[in-house]
Amino acid sequence: MKNTGIICEYNPFHKGHAKQIAAIRQERGPQEGIVCLMSGSFVQRAAPAILDKSLRAEAAILCGADLVLEMPVTHTLCSAEGFAGGSVAILSKFCQRLSFGAETADRETLLALARALISPDFPPALRTFLDAGLSFPIARQKALEKLGMDASLLSMPNNILAVEYCKAILLQGNAIEPCPIKRDGSYHAQIPDEENPSATSLRSCMREHKDISPYLPPQCVPLFENASLHSLQAGERAILAKLRTMTDAEFSLLPGGSEGLWRKLMHACREYATVEEIASAVKSKRYTRTRIDRMILCAFLGITEEMLSAPVPYVRVLAFNDRGREILKTAREFLDIPNAGESREGDYAALETRCGRLYGLFAENTPASPTIEHARRVRYIN
Repeated sequence: MKNTGIICEYNPFHKGHAKQIAAIRQERGPQEGIVCLMSGSFVQRAAPAILDKSLRAEAAILCGADLVLEMPVTHTLCSAEGFAGGSVAILSKFCQRLSFGAETADRETLLALARALISPDFPPALRTFLDAGLSFPIARQKALEKLGMDASLLSMPNNILAVEYCKAILLQGNAIEPCPIKRDGSYHAQIPDEENPSATSLRSCMREHKDISPYLPPQCVPLFENASLHSLQAGERAILAKLRTMTDAEFSLLPGGSEGLWRKLMHACREYATVEEIASAVKSKRYTRTRIDRMILCAFLGITEEMLSAPVPYVRVLAFNDRGREILKTAREFLDIPNAGESREGDYAALETRCGRLYGLFAENTPASPTIEHARRVRYIN
């Protein structure tokens, strides 16, 4: 069986995601297996997922996917490079293609940018602009322009991840084929488009208790309509309690805290009252807001630089159908995939348990019990 992989968050799953799965089916035929590697309780923008991972995984299966695996949280909370690299490494073990949305759905253009980013000429060009005090995204763009590339494509969010996927494929030397699909609509749109809604706009509507059913595949409407919502704001006091009691040594071990950034964050945590005030005080031309947000969430979850860079020992299943069961047989030849309910030991298992217990603190109504992670079941959809 040939498989196509999708790296996703489905935060929440909407019509645009269903269109991607349908496009794969149309191009590759009904025999193609579709495997989703989905962020779990927390997402790459350093926030809790708005809906429980079990619901989002079930939605993907109901809308045409065959198997949903949980992306390790240490991949989820990496930079775009780490997020892409870790995810590609997992899916390339048993998928022949990688499908992803991009504003520029031209494979050769994306691969050319990826090759420029891994060329020996790129690091010194990048360092020149970083030393001038520019933020990483701007320094990267200027370094690529210095190498004769059209770096304007990297001003678009889906293109950034698309190039990182291509870069990971090249660096890892694996045979997975990059298959970009045109991403219609705006990634950051605040008002949802009926056919191409942005997840950002839908999350905003959900928090305002607006009807989002016109933007969802019909299978998802009953699944989501009474679901508990989660937000960073709901768990802010829990985050602040952690930040205010951390030691100097704990701050020094945070991911992305090099060049003294951890010390700047530490002082802000001891001076300002809210998470927003802390992040705003630390952000600068050199350090992006997303980098600061990831440091704060890693601090709350107890993730150190060493943990973030350590190999992931296993990958868990969230949902599957009959075809997904067959894919799992192949995947287990290359990955350690625990059975449903199987517990593990070690640092990553402890982190996994901690994330499950803490996610419930971000529920917008009543906090969920810390036992909810153990109450979840792998979803089998026939």
